[in-house]
Parts: sequence; C-alpha cells; structure tokens
Amino acid sequence: MARLIMWNLMSLDGYFEGPEHDISWHNDVWGDELEALSIEQGRAAGALVFGRVTYELMHGYWPQETGPVADFMNELPKHVFSRRLTASPWHNTVMHDGADLAGTVSRLKREADKDLFLFGSADLASSLAPHDLIDEYRLGIAPVLLGAGTRLFRHAARTRLRLLEARALSSGVVIARYTAR
Repeated sequence: MARLIMWNLMSLDGYFEGPEHDISWHNDVWGDELEALSIEQGRAAGALVFGRVTYELMHGYWPQETGPVADFMNELPKHVFSRRLTASPWHNTVMHDGADLAGTVSRLKREADKDLFLFGSADLASSLAPHDLIDEYRLGIAPVLLGAGTRLFRHAARTRLRLLEARALSSGVVIARYTAR
C-alpha cells in the first residue's frame, strides 16, 4: 500500500502562503538542493493530491513550464478534491467531489504502486489528518517570517508526531520529516 506524504514549504512562523496566495517567497530559498529534493520526490511519487485552491494555482503555473520539475508535475496523475470543479483540462487529472474523502483517499493509497504526495492544500490535509491518512509530514521550514497569510496547520487537532529526519540546506531551509505513527 502506498503512503500519503504531505510536502510543503512553510515559513518559520507557520504560513505556507502569504496573503492573496503569495508564494513568491519560495524564490528566496529555491536553489540546487531544493530543486534536487523536488526532483527526487517527483520520481518517487505515484500521484499528486490537491485541494481545489492549490490545484487552481498549480494548473495556472505548471502546464506552460519546462524542465524536470515541470515534467513530473505535468505527467504524474493528479487527484483533485473539490465540491465546485467537476472537470479539468490539465493532463492526467481526476476530479473527486470529496463526498467520501477518507474512503476515496484510502482507496487511492491501496491502489497505488508508489507514494501519493499532497502539496499545499491545508484544508484538505486538515480533513485527512483525523482519519490517520497522512503517513508522513514532510516540511521545508524556510528562514522567513511572513507575518500573515494561510497557516499550514490552522485546523489541526493536537497530534503527537515522531521525528524521522531533520537536515539543513545551504539556503537555510530545514527539511523535517515526521510521522504520526
């Protein structure tokens, strides 16, 4: 059975995006190491999982990009959970209405040969966490304070996590991997 891995860059003060969905601060920490990690994760992924807002941002950016990260973002199967959207023009995208969110994600994990990666999508992650469906929380903690935006864990219940790995990149980003098990 595949694992569901939540991967996000977040600011030191807990935001994964600034006001108005601003992620321009990613450019402050992007470099060879983070790109290599992204490519490694893309090769390990069997599919991507998004909520509607993150999907719309990703779809607005990746289809016209090129390069190794763009290649896996565009080619991997994508599962989007939305009550509003019913179809997608983005290659290899399946829409789910979220009516049975836990059941659908459990089925996707059972059917996948490789791990599923959940990007952004704080509300979706908050809905999946109480069902113990997120197997790993993988965070890139950036040395930046945003002061406002969308908190990554704004709807989280108290959950004790176990550290799997922590390592610093030359950009100052700390990659932290946790599991709830």
